[in-house]
Amino acid sequence: MENIPVKTRVLVGGTVIGALTGLGAAYLMVKSSESEGTELTLSPADGVRIGLTVMGLLRLVASIGGGK
Repeated sequence: MENIPVKTRVLVGGTVIGALTGLGAAYLMVKSSESEGTELTLSPADGVRIGLTVMGLLRLVASIGGGK
């Protein structure tokens, strides 16, 4: 592990964390719709809301990581 550059470790770690977070979010959405007995739908407004939330989160992460 010492031979792997830090940049590569951070990128791979971020990719894994992002994939697991996305999987968890999708799982929760499916379970929620199943428990309510409704069909899972995602409106364009919901998509925009999710996109803006993700952009805000990425901005926060970048500021923590030393970005502006």
